[in-house]
Amino acid sequence: MSGGAVASLPEGLLDAGVWFRVEAAGTAATVRRAVERLATELGMPETRIADLAIVVTEAASNLVKHADEGMLLVRAVRVPDRAGVEILALDRGPGMTDVIRSASDGHSTAGTLGIGLGAIVRQSSWSDLHSVPGKGTVMAIQSWSGETPPQAWAAGLIRPLTGETVSGDGFAVREAEGRRQVLVSDGLGHGPLAYAATQEAVRAFMGAPVGPPAVVVEALHRKLSHTRGAAVAVAELDPEAGLVRYAGLGNIAGTVLGPDGGRRGMVSLPGIAGHQRRQLREYDYPLPPGGIVLMHSDGVVDRWNPADYPGLLPHSPQVIAATVLRDAGTRRDDAVVVVARVS
Repeated sequence: MSGGAVASLPEGLLDAGVWFRVEAAGTAATVRRAVERLATELGMPETRIADLAIVVTEAASNLVKHADEGMLLVRAVRVPDRAGVEILALDRGPGMTDVIRSASDGHSTAGTLGIGLGAIVRQSSWSDLHSVPGKGTVMAIQSWSGETPPQAWAAGLIRPLTGETVSGDGFAVREAEGRRQVLVSDGLGHGPLAYAATQEAVRAFMGAPVGPPAVVVEALHRKLSHTRGAAVAVAELDPEAGLVRYAGLGNIAGTVLGPDGGRRGMVSLPGIAGHQRRQLREYDYPLPPGGIVLMHSDGVVDRWNPADYPGLLPHSPQVIAATVLRDAGTRRDDAVVVVARVS
């Protein structure tokens, strides 16, 4: 999605985010206006909106000056008592060999003053950045009114098929009675009907009876019968037991990634939630300390190798998910990537 088409977006889409392709200097003004409008709608004070304008302008300018295939995602982020603005900047190169030096004022690779990255860090409430020479850079930025809340234990990104304004893929996160659970949904097909199926899956997940993943997926299956259906999977992270509990129907990929780079795939059974299913089964997988759970739809190909991204796994779920989406996402389908971590 590109350009400043914010005013015509369907109700609620700003929370999922708006993607901008950043290839020309003029895009910075378009993205800045979108960020200012979102921050105003969220009730943020003028001082924070002004800081955000600086942040997004510098982020877009950096992509134009230094990057290839630059993209920006703008979206709302929420905690129970308030909302903030999150910006993710992705590119495919050339990357940075020394991130700390690159974030220092005065360092430049384009003959400029070199204040852009430093200004972004200073004006943000929170930021995280990972870069690999030859592969590119991903930066996540948040701006909040007042104290910055603790970072979420799970985060994801959604990107619609090229040419669509809504995505049939989606995700949701909940904590209920000590259970930390993540849903990934891929509505059958794409476009508004697939979007509607996934929105129903999200609503059903948030309202489902508290129980293990197989119980939750069974509830989703019943709730989706009036939609075209969806592939769904639910993962529950239990760090005290050192386990991930997982149940899925359809083509959702789930992987446990260890801090040493080891990976173990999780099993989803064939079927379509709402229409076709076998007997649901739930599987347990070891969750090592420092490990993460990564889930994605079939809009992301399973060719991603953590060994190609030194130092990535300790970063925020947003940065990990954005890196996977950038390098393994396909433009021929909706795509969603979710990363969860409980240290």
